[in-house]
Amino acid sequence: MPDHVVETLILGAGAAGLMCAAHTGPDTLVIDHAKAPGEKIRISGGGRCNFTNMFAGPENFLSANPHFAKSALSRYTQWDFVDLVGKHGIAWHEKTLGQLFCDGSSKEIIGMLLAEMAPAELWLRTEIGQITQTDTGFQVQLTREGRPVSVRTRNLVVATGGKSIPKMGATGIGYSIATQFGHEVIETRPGLVPFTFDEHQKAAFKSLAGTAVPTVTSCDVASFEEAVLFTHRGLSGPAILQISSFWQEGKSISIQLCPGQDLFETLRSRRQTAGAKALTTVLADFLPRTLVLHLAKEWRLQGNLADQSDKALKALAHNLENWSLTPTSTEGYRTAEVTLGGVSTDQISSKTMESRLCPGLFLIGEVVDVTGWLGGYNFQWAWSSAVAAGRAISTKTSGR
Repeated sequence: MPDHVVETLILGAGAAGLMCAAHTGPDTLVIDHAKAPGEKIRISGGGRCNFTNMFAGPENFLSANPHFAKSALSRYTQWDFVDLVGKHGIAWHEKTLGQLFCDGSSKEIIGMLLAEMAPAELWLRTEIGQITQTDTGFQVQLTREGRPVSVRTRNLVVATGGKSIPKMGATGIGYSIATQFGHEVIETRPGLVPFTFDEHQKAAFKSLAGTAVPTVTSCDVASFEEAVLFTHRGLSGPAILQISSFWQEGKSISIQLCPGQDLFETLRSRRQTAGAKALTTVLADFLPRTLVLHLAKEWRLQGNLADQSDKALKALAHNLENWSLTPTSTEGYRTAEVTLGGVSTDQISSKTMESRLCPGLFLIGEVVDVTGWLGGYNFQWAWSSAVAAGRAISTKTSGR
């Protein structure tokens, strides 16, 4: 006989797992190997948790099936989560591009989720062992604080997240569980992650470390108007993190400096009034001086502005608006905020998040092949997919 019998067992006490437990009903057990629940919530947003985005919609997510996320996102929206935050008296504010943050601490969001999931149980420091399908559901072998425990459940929810930030305990175990029950896993890779470069480019960027600049950064059809940050390893900042999810090894990225300006006309006009100034001095009116000096060396910029012909200014403006760079790689899962790819959506119900191959098995959050942009979108997917599964389980249980 199992040591413990529950209606629903949720693997993972992160954003998706805790949110799901708030909707499955009281006979629910949530387990996690960590010492505390919601660790990624705690560190997110600089400790203030960018918990959703005002503009969250299906177009802000990457997936092999771009339509899959529509159902869950439409039935539990960002405004539903904002209402929940308000119900708990958590003060919040909007930053740029619709990003919503706590005024205080991200721990308030964790506290809210723990309050919402009561009276469900939470076991921490608990490792997942063998999972077996039974006639009535699943038998799961666990190790709780060094002691073996067997749990039988009707519903098994995989909310174990992806591979990103392994120092927080990420393992990718959810992919193994999905594969065990016949699900395909689309190849995973780090997303929302800084770029690295070869030693030559890295050395060239060294003097720029810490410099941030507004840009429009593009790769293929994707384009983001946000800041780029130079680091001692390469490039970071919101624009880079965003575009990294669209980048493939070997591809170049294009950086438009001074977005919103007609650089050629601006420089030509300045030539009439400030022609005696050095070209680099004039460019430093629009860009950080450290970046200007770097570009001057790379592109051999010299002379006064008056010395530059229209042809030369057009070429310079083109280069500034289409600065092409080819990263060698990314910083990997170590610093990636999310994992791209994951369990294929082909055999998952978009309405309930239940497996079409194994009744009673639900897959939610980052483990699924749905990845959001930077800016609160991935949390919204966690909330929406969790509520979809939780409500489906609650309906099934109440109708039994």
